[in-house]
Amino acid sequence: VQLVESGGGLVQVGGSLRLSCAASGRTFSSTSMGWFRQAPGKEREFVAHMRWSGGSTSYADSVKGRFTISRDNAKNTVYLQMNSLKPEDTARYYCAVRDGMGFATDRDAYRYWGQGTQVTVSS
Repeated sequence: VQLVESGGGLVQVGGSLRLSCAASGRTFSSTSMGWFRQAPGKEREFVAHMRWSGGSTSYADSVKGRFTISRDNAKNTVYLQMNSLKPEDTARYYCAVRDGMGFATDRDAYRYWGQGTQVTVSS
């Protein structure tokens, strides 16, 4: 399985970015996709989750109402739309895949990971 993130960059407070995660190497209909982030000196933390089949979603409280996870089945790509960005959103963002469709915030529940894309929010 390969996961390739893109779309990160430098943005001002209140701005928006859309991250993409292109997935390949298997069928994903029985999997879940997650977005995580890791700031310098901090643990990698859960951001958002989506069941590939059915599309139900869940979010960390810190991003609820500002971030939206979605997917494009035809492109095998998962997106993270990030609006109203804050300095505390600055981190490296990773997409991940877990077998099964259960909701999970624990990074150990995810089997495959991308290399990440850096998001920096400047004030």
